[in-house]
Amino acid sequence: MINRVNSIEVRKINRNAIYKFLYKHDPISIQEIAHTLKMSLPTVAQNLKELQERDLIIETGLFESTGGRKAKAITYNSLKYTVGLDITRNHVGIVLIDLSGKVIKNVRKQYPFANSKEYFKGVGNLVEHFIDDCKIERGKILGVGIALPAILSEDKQLVNYATVIDFKGGSVKDFSEFIPYPCILSNDANAAGFAELWDKEDIQNVVYLSLNNSVGGSIIIGKNIYMGQNQRSGEFGHMTIVQNGRTCYCGQKGCVDAYCSAKILSDSTNGNIAEFFRLLRSNSEPQKALWEEYLTHLVVIINNLRMLYDCNVILGGYAGAYMDEYIEHLRELVSRRNSFEVDGSYLHVCKYKLEATAVGAALQHVESLINNV
Repeated sequence: MINRVNSIEVRKINRNAIYKFLYKHDPISIQEIAHTLKMSLPTVAQNLKELQERDLIIETGLFESTGGRKAKAITYNSLKYTVGLDITRNHVGIVLIDLSGKVIKNVRKQYPFANSKEYFKGVGNLVEHFIDDCKIERGKILGVGIALPAILSEDKQLVNYATVIDFKGGSVKDFSEFIPYPCILSNDANAAGFAELWDKEDIQNVVYLSLNNSVGGSIIIGKNIYMGQNQRSGEFGHMTIVQNGRTCYCGQKGCVDAYCSAKILSDSTNGNIAEFFRLLRSNSEPQKALWEEYLTHLVVIINNLRMLYDCNVILGGYAGAYMDEYIEHLRELVSRRNSFEVDGSYLHVCKYKLEATAVGAALQHVESLINNV
C-alpha cells in the first residue's frame, strides 16, 4: 500500500513538472523534455498521454528532421479560460483570459455594491451574459476569480474587514450561489500585484502600490504574496504620513489614502481620471496645482517603501496607469529623498493599464491548475 501511494505521488510530481515545463516554453519535443527534466522517455510519454487525454496539451506539428523520424512539437493548450471580477463600490469589472494570461475581452459595468441576494444574483447574471458575448464553451472555463477591496481570511473564504464596501462577514458562497463555476476570492491590490509579476521570470521581489479610489498594495517576495500575520500586509493606504492630518475613511487622521487616492485627482473632473490627466497635459491650472501637491505626498510614500523593502516599486491603479509620461520626473523626485541611491530606476509603472485587478483574480485559477495538474 505504501509503495502504491509513493508511486502515485511520484507520478503526480512528474506530471506536474512536465506541465509546468511546457507552460513556460515554446513547442518542444518529447526528447527535449526528457533530456531537460532528466526523465526517461517512457515516463515522459506516459505523462504526456495522460495530459493529452485531459485536453491540457496539444501537438502543434513536427520539427525538422535531423536525420531520423521527425519529432512531434508539443505545447500546453492555452484554449482554456478563466473569468476575473473586480468588485468596487460602484462598478463591476469583468475580464476573460486564456491560460497564457492574455486578455480576450473586458467590460466594466456600473453596478453599485449592495450586500444582498439581489446584488449577488445580478453579478451572476453579468458573468453569464459576459460569457455568452465571448462565445466560449462553458466546459472550457476553469473558474471565476473575484477581487474585493477587503481583508480576507487565510483560506480566502470569508471577509474579515471591509469598509470600502459593506461586506464584513461576507463569504465566497454569497457569489458562488449564483455563479456556476468554481469561485476564488482575492484582495484587490494583491490580485493586481500578482498580475504584474505573472510572466516576469527575472523579477522575484516587488512592492505594488495601488493608487485606486482607495490606496492599497501588495508585497511580493520570491514571487509569492506576503500576506502578513493577520492577512493585512500591504495596507499602505493606512500608513500615517501627516500627523493629525486629513480624516481618512477609516476614521484615522493623516492616512496615505487621504492624500494619494485617485479620487484626490478625479474629484476635480467629476470622477473622470482620464479627463484629469487630459487637462493636466494642457496645463490647466487647477489640475497642475493639485498634481504638484499630490506628488509631494506620493514621493514620500515611494521613498518609504524603497527604504522598507529595498526592491522595485510598481505604481498601479487608476492613477498609476497614467504615469508613464511622468515617470522620469517621479524618478528624479524620489532620488532626491533617497539616502543611498542617485537615481530612481527602481520605480516603474504598471504593465496592465486596464482591469489589472480582474486579471489578477482570474490568474488565481490558472495558478491553481498549473500547481495541481
